[in-house]
Amino acid sequence: MNLQLSGHHVEISPAMRDYVSHKLNRITRHFDHMIDVNVILSVEKSQHKIEANVHVSGKDIFLESHGPDMYAAIDDLADRLDRQIIKHKEKLTGHRPHH
Repeated sequence: MNLQLSGHHVEISPAMRDYVSHKLNRITRHFDHMIDVNVILSVEKSQHKIEANVHVSGKDIFLESHGPDMYAAIDDLADRLDRQIIKHKEKLTGHRPHH
């Protein structure tokens, strides 16, 4: 998994970078065919926003989350991305013919 992390009007600290990578590694337990993950952290008018564009085999998943602080937004995004990845995996495995 290639992780690209960038900030828009926010400085990305090493602790924040480790936190994001730790949260996204949790998702690879469910689905390990993620090719690229682009994450953009931004702050707009005291609103913390995180966007993630995940390229998996056959589909691109885009999510964004807002929160009162950056860590809350990262947690919300990781939970929502986890549900989307599980849903995508179920669609892939649900179309196989039963023998």
